[in-house]
Amino acid sequence: MDCLIVAAGQGSRLQSKGPLKPLVTIGGAPLIEHVILSASAAGATRFTVVSGYEGERLRAALDALAARSGLTIGHVINDAWRGANGLSVLKAREAMGGRPFLLTMCDHLADPAIMRGLIAAPPVADSVTLGVDYNVDAPLNDPEDATRVLCEDGRILAIGKLMERYNAFDTGIFLCTAAFFPALEASAAAGDDSISGAMRVLAGQGRALAHDIGDRPWIDVDDEIAYGKAEALLAAGRL
Repeated sequence: MDCLIVAAGQGSRLQSKGPLKPLVTIGGAPLIEHVILSASAAGATRFTVVSGYEGERLRAALDALAARSGLTIGHVINDAWRGANGLSVLKAREAMGGRPFLLTMCDHLADPAIMRGLIAAPPVADSVTLGVDYNVDAPLNDPEDATRVLCEDGRILAIGKLMERYNAFDTGIFLCTAAFFPALEASAAAGDDSISGAMRVLAGQGRALAHDIGDRPWIDVDDEIAYGKAEALLAAGRL
């Protein structure tokens, strides 16, 4: 299974911990190394990382990781890294080669069982499946910052940051088919070049699916508060 990791942005909200977010050290290793090793433990065998801001430095660190771990880590460059995250995924279209693939973010740490569950569920043709967290009453992540999702019968009806009606949070971990790329293009053409925009396109077509992650932990390490939570989870062996 291929795994695509978006790591192109600047990550300014975590710059107190280091100048390049994917390489910020936590629990003794860079954020992106935790992401890669978790995905590998879940069954991913080939990795592609989309870099942008300070990309040369990140690519050098990833090449060193590949050399010492034996993992296959390829690169895609997104020079338009100031844009939304959907642009990074579109840049990787050729690298994915039409195969199903996992998609995640360089700063989302998660129990490998979440990705394992997505891999175990065979991809539904022409659809994209998002791991969703139904724990909206006592979430680990900041509910004001998390992307909200409205699901029904295993399908995503709506997704966005500001929705008032929702029953789950977006983990940022997806099982994708090649259908994701036309949806990204359609959303970008309408003025929204984000991953969530593409999911809204697919939801409107009934092709955005929801995978319940249960009580498995995940955290978007986007600021110092989330960093502290992630550090504690790693120390406790929960990630």
